[in-house]
Amino acid sequence: MIPVRTKKALSDELAERIVVLDGAMGTEIQALKLVSADYHGKHFEGLGNDLTGNNDILNLTAPDAIRDIHLSYLAAGADIVTTNTFNATTVSQADYAMEEYVVEINSEGARLANEACDQVMAAAPDRTCWVAGALGPTNKTTSISPDVNDPGYRAIDFDTLKDSYKQAARALLVGGVDLFLVETIFDTLNAKACIFGLEELFEETEERRPLLISGTITDLSGRTLTGQTPEAFWNSVRHARPLTIGLNCSLGAEGMRPHLVELSRIADTFICAYPNAGLPNEFGEYDEQAEETAGFVREWAQEGLLNIIGGCCGTTPAHIAAMRKAVDGLPPRAIPARPPAMRLSGLEPFTVATGVSA
Repeated sequence: MIPVRTKKALSDELAERIVVLDGAMGTEIQALKLVSADYHGKHFEGLGNDLTGNNDILNLTAPDAIRDIHLSYLAAGADIVTTNTFNATTVSQADYAMEEYVVEINSEGARLANEACDQVMAAAPDRTCWVAGALGPTNKTTSISPDVNDPGYRAIDFDTLKDSYKQAARALLVGGVDLFLVETIFDTLNAKACIFGLEELFEETEERRPLLISGTITDLSGRTLTGQTPEAFWNSVRHARPLTIGLNCSLGAEGMRPHLVELSRIADTFICAYPNAGLPNEFGEYDEQAEETAGFVREWAQEGLLNIIGGCCGTTPAHIAAMRKAVDGLPPRAIPARPPAMRLSGLEPFTVATGVSA
């Protein structure tokens, strides 16, 4: 039995150094070349519906593989590992008719990540590793109609999405996550549903966990899929008092930089960024090598843009090891002091004049 140790507060660590998040789970799972039988395992042997591609179900059917992926990122120097639960909500699991297993998927995802952290911390008593419960964007949007002929139609409503997030988050909390990562946000209203569900959960359980909130810029226009600029996005979620705000996915580090600069300038909290390994090629694969990604990351750190750095699609333990090396010894971003003001947002930010420069 590994002794339970008190973990350092991540906020304290962020004030001292740049912390490293893990890389892509999907990339590592794809490298295993799993087939349908692997996804079904003994757990769902004989099940009629095909589970191939349902990476979250591997928490139940291939737990050793998922734990090993966590361990590989920790060995590469990651301080935070994210649970394999990106699509572990009833909304997303409906694609595989696996809604009834959402609680088990999330609790097991948290357990596997904690086991990996416990193993590493037992071998290195001075090291602290944190588990972030991953809550992905789902495959629905509350802000946009999927039917061009019916602009008012929505595939899901706010309360249904909120309840789905809350159920998944409760299981992650029971499983022992240290943080919640609300990630790859393309629709801010989806994120608000998640935040609402988390706040209800925290109130009911009297157990609060820090929030890491990460949006995604979908193209070079510098906006989310639902049209917000980074500053407008920040204005929309700032009320949640997240430990970090940041960006992930969609763009590689080179394309993400200007949007990260904007967020770093205006966000009065820590910044977390985890870009893809460049842009995908015509086969949907990522060619940017670890040292190239790390080179961009080092420039970010030297410019004072970072508090947490990690990797998204296409990144591997090699990318995380290179990033770790690139930022070691460089100071973390200092949180800017901003004068009080009423900061609102639609697609664009709007600051009510206060007589003081914002």
